[in-house]
Amino acid sequence: MSLGHTLGLLAHPDQEWEAIRKDSESVSKLYFGHIFLLALIPAAAGYYGSTQVGWQIGDGQIIRLTSGSALQLCVLFYAAILAGIYILGRFIDFFAATYEVKENQPHGVTLAAYTATPVFLLGVIAAYPNIWVNMAVGFVAIAYAVYLLYEGLPILMKIPEDRGFMFASSVLTVGLVMFVALLAASVVIWSLGIGPVYVS
Repeated sequence: MSLGHTLGLLAHPDQEWEAIRKDSESVSKLYFGHIFLLALIPAAAGYYGSTQVGWQIGDGQIIRLTSGSALQLCVLFYAAILAGIYILGRFIDFFAATYEVKENQPHGVTLAAYTATPVFLLGVIAAYPNIWVNMAVGFVAIAYAVYLLYEGLPILMKIPEDRGFMFASSVLTVGLVMFVALLAASVVIWSLGIGPVYVS
């Protein structure tokens, strides 16, 4: 089962990447067994944090979103996660031939999904929306995700480590570009009137 790999990636990533490669899960099984559930963690935590706890900058007043606005934004965020994992996975499959990956089974979505595991899990911190705590935990989550990417790609794709390093660097670059594109899309969506609505 996909969720069975989650703790393994945190405890012994090398062995778990080998187990993931042997499982050869289909994209649909991966989504139903891993991505749909874990991607809910940051989305649900964000909803709770923005409606029940609220943000506070310095000694200013606590800022909360209305339930309807928070739900709308969290649904969009959840959908962006699901789409982002798939798109990044397809980019990985597209690049595979360039780095002489011989595997017949495409592993791009698998790599993208399992690499994002620490970001999913530590996304629970969004329930406590303190900017400094969120930034610190977010940094740890992203750092471990990058580690999983560099550690897991050569194992999953069965290529030498030096080639895997270059491949992983390309994937990381695409991921950063996608993140910037998501920020730009957010600005466009907000300009169309789907921005946050605050509790007065």
